[in-house]
This record gives sequence, structure tokens and C-alpha cells, in this order.
Amino acid sequence: MNEVALVYYGGGTLLFFFWVYGIVSFVRDLRRTYVPALRQLAAARQERKEQQAEAEQREERERQLY
Repeated sequence: MNEVALVYYGGGTLLFFFWVYGIVSFVRDLRRTYVPALRQLAAARQERKEQQAEAEQREERERQLY
């Protein structure tokens, strides 16, 4: 019975190790891959909004001139 408990807890510990390793790898992938991509996407969207606002202001000034 003692050997069965040792195998049971040893296997559980091994599976727990791989489970934690998977979670850590996932978080690391998020930080290195997806977070920078989302920041870049947000920056591009913000820049596009600024360019659009600038173009609207330019058109408004042109309308006021004529």
C-alpha cells in the first residue's frame, strides 16, 4: 500500500509540475507576443484617429477660406 501511495503522489506531483509549466509558458507568450501586438494595434488605431481629425480640421479650414 505504501508503494501505491508513493506512485500516486509522485504522479500527481509530476502532472502538477507540467500544469504549472504550461501556465507559466502561456503567460510568458502573452507578455512577449500578444501584449506588444495589442499595444501596436492600439497605437496604430490612435494614430489613424489623429490623422483623420487633422484631415477634418484641414478641410474645415479650407471651407472657411472659400
